[in-house]
Amino acid sequence: MAYENIEIEIPQYFICPISLQIMKDPVTTVTGITYDRESIEKWLQTTTTEEAQTCPITKQPLPKDSDLTPNHMLRRLIQAWCIANAKHGIDRIPTPKSPVTKAHTLKLIRDLRFPQMAKNALKKMEELALENEKNRKVMAEAGVIKALVTFILKCYKECKMNSGIEEALRIFHLTWSPSSEHKQLLMDHNAELMNSIFWIMGSDYIDQAIIILKWVLEFSTSELLEGLNIEFFQQMINVFKNKSSSPQALKSALHVLIEVCPLGRNRMKIIESNAIFELIELGLIIPQSEKKITESIFVLLGQLCAIADGRAQLLSHAGGLALVAKRILRATPATDDRAIYILGSVARFSATKEVVAEMLKVGAVVKLCMVLQADCEVYLKKQASEILRLHSNAWNNSPCIQVYLLTRYNR
Repeated sequence: MAYENIEIEIPQYFICPISLQIMKDPVTTVTGITYDRESIEKWLQTTTTEEAQTCPITKQPLPKDSDLTPNHMLRRLIQAWCIANAKHGIDRIPTPKSPVTKAHTLKLIRDLRFPQMAKNALKKMEELALENEKNRKVMAEAGVIKALVTFILKCYKECKMNSGIEEALRIFHLTWSPSSEHKQLLMDHNAELMNSIFWIMGSDYIDQAIIILKWVLEFSTSELLEGLNIEFFQQMINVFKNKSSSPQALKSALHVLIEVCPLGRNRMKIIESNAIFELIELGLIIPQSEKKITESIFVLLGQLCAIADGRAQLLSHAGGLALVAKRILRATPATDDRAIYILGSVARFSATKEVVAEMLKVGAVVKLCMVLQADCEVYLKKQASEILRLHSNAWNNSPCIQVYLLTRYNR
């Protein structure tokens, strides 16, 4: 709020006792004290201490679910005062929107059942969910997630992609919480939901769908996860290939693959989907600031390179070993761990003369030497030393590394 450089006397009862600013949306608590809604809601939600469960002024009990009654008379007085002082640079306080009620949410949920009303209901739900956290909480308690699951499954069965799916996915994402009720809902409709979201991922709504799929898979049975077909993994890989995929979508896709990789034949299915090639391509272009994505890429690569087919696919890419070497000591400790593991697997089980020479050429050997001197975990130094000793005869004559690093440990 802008003020001219003059003395303006603000009525004391316009000031919120918490923020000490003019109230925009004055509400009165059960203790009889009026606060700005944003300030008192933040007071009630940010901590769980006994102090936060009391009225800041009276110190009387004030539970988080206490009613906050809008003080319309005071708001109109504040608005009138602001208008009267507009010439002094006082901005008018806009009329606040009424918080969503459970009854209003239930009406919108009922409207979802009727095709001619569903699209409009979804738009209104999205607007409410985007407004604030309180609206999202009320909507979740009213059963929005259950209604959205029903709506998505109905669209899937009727093959209606353009009937509000995009809005439904966004509302699902905004109002989801890992409550016991929501978890049970996903377990009850697990297979159907997974098929429907897989269907949605074939459209333009990959970003939201992959995030929801991650939640669905968290509550899937081992039998279902072990039976995933190669088309599922190819769809996951498409997220990496899609240049418009958001960082959050990439993280979700990587999380899904990491979780299902060890189950059944999933590791081979992922490799057969050409995942390693796409992971390397992604790793080469991902910004250095996205360290968590890099870490997830290497966790998945580590799982895939544990078998011969995975190592072969890594080595068939011209930038495979170079990427692994480049990321050591430049991302996170977990990335270092997996990168050194990958180099160790290659050096032990796939080290042809050409591969050993390539490790030296792309800087992998230099990076392993650097690990020995870096401030990192002892076990990583030990692993690096063991890899260096494996092919020291091929590497110790190279002028690009210091020979003493290869000979300082007993062979």
